[in-house]
Amino acid sequence: MKLDASLVGSLKADMQAEMRRIERGIADGVKEAGDGLKRALRKQVVTAGLGPKLAKTWRSRAYLNKGHNAASLVWSKAPQIVRTFDAGAVIKSKSGFWLAIPTPAAPKRGVGGKRISPSNFPEHRYGPLRFVYRRGRPSLLVVDGVRINKSGRVGRRAKGGAFTKTGRMKQGMTTVVMFIMVPQVRLRKRLDVKREAKRWERQLPRLIGREL
Repeated sequence: MKLDASLVGSLKADMQAEMRRIERGIADGVKEAGDGLKRALRKQVVTAGLGPKLAKTWRSRAYLNKGHNAASLVWSKAPQIVRTFDAGAVIKSKSGFWLAIPTPAAPKRGVGGKRISPSNFPEHRYGPLRFVYRRGRPSLLVVDGVRINKSGRVGRRAKGGAFTKTGRMKQGMTTVVMFIMVPQVRLRKRLDVKREAKRWERQLPRLIGREL
């Protein structure tokens, strides 16, 4: 009886140890899959030309305290932006017919330090915006009578007016396009989150097997 009891106790201990080993293997495999998916999605964002800042919004978290019920959660801290490029979307103006797209010549920030738009454009520096309608092509918002400095940047509007008495623009002054006006912009699909998730889901058995 003592021998039998000893064998049973030893077998139970071995089975418990083996179960813990299996649980650790499952947990480690699931964590590796989550980390791999996060890295793959970050790379996908950068490859799509959307920049490292958006790529770093992908995060992962492993829940390893439940053994065979281990899980990994992968998410983005900018879900709306990711969703837009994952599905493709049509962007329209919220406040009017036109959607104003800043050109490289426009300042990055407007009055108040917010992102530049026609509503906060610093007209005190560059002068008033002028709407230029172009049939069959995108319309424009331009400023007249500004100078381009040696570095190629737009300077302040010239004092004393930009035009001569004959209506011609004074020498050294020019008209610069600040915004391109379009009714809407269609963003093409540039990400495929579901495809990447399925790829790492298929790899999960291999990753768990490797840990075991």
